[in-house]
Amino acid sequence: MLENKKIVLGITGGIAAYKAAELTRALVKAGAQVRVIMTKSAGEFITPLTLQTLSQGPVYVDLFAPTERYDMAHIALADWADAFVVAPATGNVIGKIASGIADDLLTTTLMAQNKPALVCPAMNDKMLANPAVQENIGKLVRFGYTVLDSGVGELACKTTGAGRLPDIPDILDAIEGLFSPQDFAGEKVLITAGPTQEPLDPVRYITNQSSGKMGYALARAAHQRGAHVTLVSGPTPLSAPRVERFIRVRTAREMHQAVLDCCDDATIIIKAAAVADYRPKTQAAQKIKKDRGLAAVELVRNPDILADLGARKKKGLLVGFAMETEDLLANARRKLVKKNIDMIVANNLREEGAGFQGDTNIITILDKNGQTIALEKMSKTEAAHRILDHVRTLGRRKGSRAKK
Repeated sequence: MLENKKIVLGITGGIAAYKAAELTRALVKAGAQVRVIMTKSAGEFITPLTLQTLSQGPVYVDLFAPTERYDMAHIALADWADAFVVAPATGNVIGKIASGIADDLLTTTLMAQNKPALVCPAMNDKMLANPAVQENIGKLVRFGYTVLDSGVGELACKTTGAGRLPDIPDILDAIEGLFSPQDFAGEKVLITAGPTQEPLDPVRYITNQSSGKMGYALARAAHQRGAHVTLVSGPTPLSAPRVERFIRVRTAREMHQAVLDCCDDATIIIKAAAVADYRPKTQAAQKIKKDRGLAAVELVRNPDILADLGARKKKGLLVGFAMETEDLLANARRKLVKKNIDMIVANNLREEGAGFQGDTNIITILDKNGQTIALEKMSKTEAAHRILDHVRTLGRRKGSRAKK
């Protein structure tokens, strides 16, 4: 989503300024064009040469210094940019922006721009909690800035609390959100992701190869597009995305309960998790020793979460997934009808690029209106947005029918 986007990155004078190098490199890797503005204080923590090398472009520091590229840098950069990012943003600079003070190149450029802008506060936890800083952050939000919540953890001053610069993937997600349509604003989206694990004993369990990447991509995409997102996730090594509510579960029964607890408030439910159909009938209290062995494992069915949701559905949209190895469309259509869902996303495990663990997917979207949309191989992030595009289309159709 950041391919060829023009990003002006403002770096201010906090210890987290060293992380701006990683952010710059990540933006360039994502295909963005990056121009860096540093405050003079930022130069105490990281050199302009470092950022110039990583951004592959000029770095601007002095408001009054002549440049080869621009006669009036603050105006030219404001016109050039598609979006602005201030990371890290100190309490000092946040206060200047909120108060309309423009006394250096960064604040002057921000005053001259009218593009989407993201501010990432990073400072000591007590500074962040200061009422003046919180009031200034509130002002920025009212002025139309997007402000990303600071991370929580160990700070440079050896205390623990809020104030860390958010993780780079979270900042990238937020930057992508600046370019995302807010067509899911007001929607409450419930998404499930990942596998479930069904214990056999304290050591072993039955599971599948789901990585959770598709469900997590959907959660990030829905959040970027303005939705209030609840993500119910089975066990996965993925970092939790920044959503309004994150619920971690292990077994199918735990996921079933979590989904039923949340579903009544949801306007859209997307069941992307690969839930185990069966679990061992009994779970051994101790590790099953090899010398005793197992002649057989008796299995019992787990609750069918999607079917239960379909049976109780009275409003909103319900989306399911179908991972198949044969008869993809026939099996997907059968599931669509049998479980009373509005739309199903089907993929074939046998197709290269559509498997569980990869970063790409090959999906076919089928809906209850009889429409079938086969998509080429694409990243799971792009696939998530294409899925949400069709959810939005179905929602508009349903709303039109309701008005009649």
